[in-house]
Amino acid sequence: MHPAYSVIFLTTLIGVGQGMFLAIFTGQSYAAMNLLTVTNPGYFYGLGSLIALIFLVGGLIASVFHLGRPERAWRSAAQWRTSWLSREVIALPVVMLLTFIYGVMHYFNWDATLFGMPIKLSLIIGGAGAIFTLALFICTGMIYACIKFLQEWASPLTVINYTLLGIASGFTLTTAFAVSAAPNLVGFYGIGAIIMTVTALVTRSASLFRNHRLKPKSSLQTAIGVRHPKIQQKAMGFMGGSMNTRDFFHHQTELFLKNIKWIFLVLVFLIPVVLLWIGINNSSGNILITAFAIQYLGLIAERWFFFAQANHPQNLYYQTI
Repeated sequence: MHPAYSVIFLTTLIGVGQGMFLAIFTGQSYAAMNLLTVTNPGYFYGLGSLIALIFLVGGLIASVFHLGRPERAWRSAAQWRTSWLSREVIALPVVMLLTFIYGVMHYFNWDATLFGMPIKLSLIIGGAGAIFTLALFICTGMIYACIKFLQEWASPLTVINYTLLGIASGFTLTTAFAVSAAPNLVGFYGIGAIIMTVTALVTRSASLFRNHRLKPKSSLQTAIGVRHPKIQQKAMGFMGGSMNTRDFFHHQTELFLKNIKWIFLVLVFLIPVVLLWIGINNSSGNILITAFAIQYLGLIAERWFFFAQANHPQNLYYQTI
């Protein structure tokens, strides 16, 4: 498939925002169980939620550039009963709203208990936000995983990788943020980021191995219903390009694809893990910010490769000549 940069930035930006919100809420959950101590919770949770919200909004803005008629974007939610895209369109604003409310409650110290219960209202809002965040990960991944004729996408690993990569990048950013906002949590988030990054490496490697072994289910023979073993295509039927030649193929060489694969494996996984380990041992904000920046660049390459690797069956015809 031809990678659309608007979708690449949409999925990577909201992934960071979702992952950071989950990281922030995880910290509050641990603190509520007296497993962590946050010196300035209002500032840390509030400003952290704002940063997560900025990434979510950035992803939403990027998605607009993928629309042919942006003024009709509201109609994309109409098919929520059957369409994962419609469900994503509904889930994203809900996550943004809950992230905003969660951050405002902490920043202005508007937290409270309900009916004398020991659980604070922010934990309930954060828990709802975490549920919708995970639902958004599932919706985004299922947009591609549900397309059965694109074998490279039609796998549970697609949803798993979208989720783990988003959480890993969010935890990496939160680690860098914690250096100035909550220094005692740098180790907690840094180790979490390393664990999530390594776990994502395992599942992403599994999808690469799976896709490498795939065999096309379609051929020229099955396409036209002729069983003759020697069929040779001479032309596509027209001289100029079309949507079929532009939008369903990446137009890059196999060598380029191979290089991109190794580039994103190094940028998303290897370098960030090394920098995270160095950063958390030195509490260096510069090193940790660098780790996130490199990882995000790698995620752009990873997402480009994800889209480009999908081989649409129509390419048997339109990419032959």
